[in-house]
Amino acid sequence: MKHIEQCRTAALGGHVDECDTCGHVKISYNSCRDRHCPKCQSLKKAEWLDRRLGRLLPVAYSHVVFTIPDELNPVTFRNKQVVYNILFRAASETLMTIAAERKCLGAEIGFTAILHTWGQNLLFHPHLHCVATAGGLAPSGKRWVRARGNFFLPVRVLARLFRGKFLHHLTEARRQGRLRFEGSTAALAGSKAFRRFVNTLYRKAWVVYAKPPFGGAEHVFHYLGRYTHRVAISNGRLVEMKDAKVSFAVKDYVDGCRQKILTLQAVEFIRRFLLHVLPKRFIRIRHFGLMAGRNVTEKLPRCRRLLAPHAPEPPPPTGQPKPKKTWQERVLELTGIDPRECPRCSEGMMRRQTVLSPVRGLAPAASGIDSS
Repeated sequence: MKHIEQCRTAALGGHVDECDTCGHVKISYNSCRDRHCPKCQSLKKAEWLDRRLGRLLPVAYSHVVFTIPDELNPVTFRNKQVVYNILFRAASETLMTIAAERKCLGAEIGFTAILHTWGQNLLFHPHLHCVATAGGLAPSGKRWVRARGNFFLPVRVLARLFRGKFLHHLTEARRQGRLRFEGSTAALAGSKAFRRFVNTLYRKAWVVYAKPPFGGAEHVFHYLGRYTHRVAISNGRLVEMKDAKVSFAVKDYVDGCRQKILTLQAVEFIRRFLLHVLPKRFIRIRHFGLMAGRNVTEKLPRCRRLLAPHAPEPPPPTGQPKPKKTWQERVLELTGIDPRECPRCSEGMMRRQTVLSPVRGLAPAASGIDSS
């Protein structure tokens, strides 16, 4: 929270630029670079997508969402690291297992899974977005198996298998002593109570949602950007801060996806935002199957040759790393605005004049000008 409060303020230091034509002076403060900060994710997202583009295949892709029941939320919140890992494991095993079944697809697919823990109202709602190839590599490795029409994988079968795998791994985690039961979950500490809890979840219908395959690699490239580096809420949804209340836009899925305004007390708004802080060093974007790191050098090129046998081979690597784009070049690509250009005269270039040291102990509310 301290990082977000101090982001782009004098508390983190900065620099002074001056136009070499008209003499206009601009003060810019440093970003916090925290992965939870709404202001610091756009450039990181662009860099990540740039790296992933080379691994996308020229095929249709499907969007699959795995959601756990609300009854699991208290256990999940108190055991984020363990349960989030179980969510990734159960979902990936489910997709890989069903896709490998001959009556479904009979092939190895590739997919990227991205953890989300929020809904439109910012309440705790853990679920996994998976963008998967609508087809896969046959076990022989000699042909590409395409999904049939708009059919990817049977969602009811996915839901049942996902439920079984998730609860199996959860029970194993409890047996190994890796789960904590505190507060509202203290009653589940006993083995009998936990068994009854799990049995009720087995009887419940779990939700797995799948959209039919859509566009090609370019479509997926842009689509992934909506899910990768966003945490809880973007600045674009914030409407007003007044009388210690925060208003922000929400999409009401029950009411035909209509846009509405939700107003919360500021303290409640902050509480909901902090529900989604990830465990330290937790990886919330993971790759499986054909997209896994161990397969990108052998299986992915093989898939490309099968899908486009007459396409020219990419040039061999030169051994020289690709030049990394500067943040100014990234901003120009994303916004069409060159941050090096003088905002006043639009003719001169802003040149660095002074580096500003961080101002220690500065209160966020009085910490200076926002560089955005």
